[in-house]
Amino acid sequence: MKQFTNLIFACVLMLGSSACHNDDYVSSRSTDDVEEQLETFKSGRVCLAYAPYYRTQLPNPNYVTHINYAFAEVYVVDGVYQGFKLQGDNNESRFSEVVALKKKNSRLKILLSFTHSVVNSDNSQGGSFSAIAASQDNRKRFAQDCLSFVRQWGIDGIDIDWEFPGMSWSGAACDPLVDVDNFTLLMQQLRETLGASYLLTFAGYVKDKQPATSGDGWRFIDLAAVMPYVDYVNIMTYDLDSNSFQSAVSKSSAYWDIERTRLAYLEAGVPYDKMVLGIPFYVRHSFDASPNVVDYYQIASYSADYKFDNWDDEAQTPYVTYKGNFWGSYDNAESIARKGATYVGTYGFKGMMYWDAGADDSQYTLSRACWNAVMKDY
Repeated sequence: MKQFTNLIFACVLMLGSSACHNDDYVSSRSTDDVEEQLETFKSGRVCLAYAPYYRTQLPNPNYVTHINYAFAEVYVVDGVYQGFKLQGDNNESRFSEVVALKKKNSRLKILLSFTHSVVNSDNSQGGSFSAIAASQDNRKRFAQDCLSFVRQWGIDGIDIDWEFPGMSWSGAACDPLVDVDNFTLLMQQLRETLGASYLLTFAGYVKDKQPATSGDGWRFIDLAAVMPYVDYVNIMTYDLDSNSFQSAVSKSSAYWDIERTRLAYLEAGVPYDKMVLGIPFYVRHSFDASPNVVDYYQIASYSADYKFDNWDDEAQTPYVTYKGNFWGSYDNAESIARKGATYVGTYGFKGMMYWDAGADDSQYTLSRACWNAVMKDY
């Protein structure tokens, strides 16, 4: 999910000033200091891992309730839906490995996530979800294919990661005049076809629908309209800035933060028990410079010039400095625990999701932290 969020924020950040911080605080809790004792499973709560097709490390089935396999991509030719395939040129062997994790955890739910992007060698952008959602026939045939797939593989639902209606990212087609309304129609059709026995979710932006940048139409998602059809929304509360903090609870210098997201969703009428908080398993350094990100498991390989686990009290997240200057921000076990206490414990969020399982270290430090933050007795 994160790889598609760069362009809009890069444009926004060009208008802002960069933030500079001193590395004068080190968290009292190291990134690998995670309780050995796991919290017990609590029914109804969600601890969800996205599992991209290209990663080596699979999610640990003992530390999740749900896995979203990323991704499947749609095939559209001249505006007509043709079908879909798994990314990685229909890499069914990788998908099979993820589905097999259900044998190790009988409660585990597997969903297939769809993207607006195209990576398969036999596919090209031909209208994407904008075209599918615009036609009743396309919507019905896509929904029927989804039903056939979940039945064939014995999985538990569908997740739509169209990022986002009314916008063109990764070369995907868009129509701001109708995309937002058509997204709701697409989700309505999916719910009608899948019925109540399968899960239906989507990746949500951190704001409700907004006027299109062109001035005509809308972008993002009409939260109030789509909520009756979905089980919950995976809110992408990361990549909210790079010059400041990407996943801050609250940070006045950042383009956006989690508290502003919570209030936007609440104002749109989304109940807390349909909100799943997003956690990044990577350091966000930049949207347009190399490296864009540093995965959590890579932190240990960085030189002493990079200092990790600096702490910002306002953002309630750690950050990285390079030779004393702010370099990027991320989440660690400490910030995850605090977010769990606030958003699951105090507000009653349904849980947490993270992008992505393959970015965690081999000890599953952050995966365990998310599980404990979601399942704790508050």
